[in-house]
Amino acid sequence: MNADLAVRASRFAVFPVEDYQEYVDQHPDATPYHRSGWLTAAEAGYGHTAWVVSAHRGEKLCGVLPLVEVKPPLGSSSLVSLPFCDLGGPLADNEDIRYSLTEAARKLASTNRSNGVEIRVSGEPVDMSMPAEALPAKVRMLLDLPESSEALFKQFKPKLRSQIRKAEKNGLTAEIHQDPAAIDAFYQVFADNMHRLGSPVHSLAWFRTLAQAYGDHLLIGLVYAGAHVVGAGIVLTNGTRACTPWASTRAEYNHLAPNMLLYWTFLSHLADAGYRQFDFGRSTPGEGTFRFKKQWGRYPRS
Repeated sequence: MNADLAVRASRFAVFPVEDYQEYVDQHPDATPYHRSGWLTAAEAGYGHTAWVVSAHRGEKLCGVLPLVEVKPPLGSSSLVSLPFCDLGGPLADNEDIRYSLTEAARKLASTNRSNGVEIRVSGEPVDMSMPAEALPAKVRMLLDLPESSEALFKQFKPKLRSQIRKAEKNGLTAEIHQDPAAIDAFYQVFADNMHRLGSPVHSLAWFRTLAQAYGDHLLIGLVYAGAHVVGAGIVLTNGTRACTPWASTRAEYNHLAPNMLLYWTFLSHLADAGYRQFDFGRSTPGEGTFRFKKQWGRYPRS
C-alpha cells in the first residue's frame, strides 16, 4: 500500500519551511504547537536541534513529524515531539503514514544515539464521573467557541458571569497585545509567579524568540490595576484553534479576580476573530487549576 511512500528525516534548518507550514495549515489535527515557529524558537532560544520526519509521494508531502533533540546538561539527548508543551506528534494523510513517521523517528533516535523518542499526542475524551483512581493523571480542558463573544457570555453560568464582572467592577482592565514590550511585561509577572511557586522558569530569550517566530499567531494578554500589570498570559493560534501555554497573576491582587478577566479577554477576542476551539492545557483532576479550567471548559480529554 505504501510502496511508493518515501520517508526521510531532515534537519529543520534545511527543510523547506513553507512546505512544512503549508501542510500544518491544512491538517485538521494540527495544534498551534505544530507551527514551524515552535521549532524555530527551540533552536534559537535554547540551541536544541530541530528535525522534521516527512513522508512524500512523488512531489506531494503527505505527513510530517516535528521533533526536537533535547540535550540535558548530563546524559543522552532525547527526541521529543514536542518539548515545553503538552502536545505534538505526527500529522499524516492516514494511519499507515503516521506509523511510518513514528518508525522513522525511532530509527533517527538510534542513529543519533538518542535516549529514545517521546511523542505527545491528544488523548480520548475523559468521563469525569469515573472514580478518582481511574482518571488520567493529567486532563486537558477544551472549550468550543461560538460565533461571537456575546453568544459565549450568554452560555456561561450566572456564577461565572458574575466573577468576570467582579474583576471589571474592581477597576481592572485588560488588553490584547502583540508588541515586544508586552512580552517583557508578561515575563515580569510570569517569572515572579514561578519563583514564588519554586518552579523553574523559561528564559526571557525563549519568549522573545517565540513571539518573533509566531508573529500574528501569538497573542499577549495583560491585565492592569491602574498602570500596573497584575495578570498576563500568552495564547498561540493555528487555523481555528487556540491554546494558552502560560498564564500568571500577581498573588497580592488575586482577590480582585485578574485571572477571570484575563481569560475572558482572550476568549471574547478569539470568538469574535473566528476561532472555534480553545485549549486550556493540562492540569491534575481535583486540583485548583483544574477546577478553574473546568468552570470554563465543556469537555476534558486525556
